[in-house]
Amino acid sequence: MSKLTHFNQAGEAHMVDIADKASSARRAIAAGRITMQAETLEMIEQGGHKKGDVLGVARIAGIMATKRTADLVPMCHPLALTHVAVEMEVDAAANAIDCTVTAETTGQTGVEMEALTGVQVSLLTIYDMCKAVDRGMVISDVRLLEKSGGKSGHWKRA
Repeated sequence: MSKLTHFNQAGEAHMVDIADKASSARRAIAAGRITMQAETLEMIEQGGHKKGDVLGVARIAGIMATKRTADLVPMCHPLALTHVAVEMEVDAAANAIDCTVTAETTGQTGVEMEALTGVQVSLLTIYDMCKAVDRGMVISDVRLLEKSGGKSGHWKRA
């Protein structure tokens, strides 16, 4: 197992120095799910929510969140993202919406945190927009699915 990199030899938190790392194409895919009452999902699908297009707003929120990850997660480097995609898929049988975020850049550090942040904020936006009708929604299964680029190369969840 690798050692934790965000602590110096004195055990103090610090931002990792990436100055000597080579730039490479980086990509990360993360996913998560929000489960809700059937009536809530139906309202979202039919576009009947008084606040507007829930999935459209959540998609935009996820894109915005990926771009602000370094402002939210203390040890993240600010990145120039080259591509972000936020996909929402309705799972009617489970009364759920699955969110997948793909983040890409060419740089010296990975985009895993950006993809994970995008998923979380997308799902939080759905919760926020629908909490007046369903406070029992559950956000779950947020995880990294795949990453590529950099010294550690390609990794994919089994």
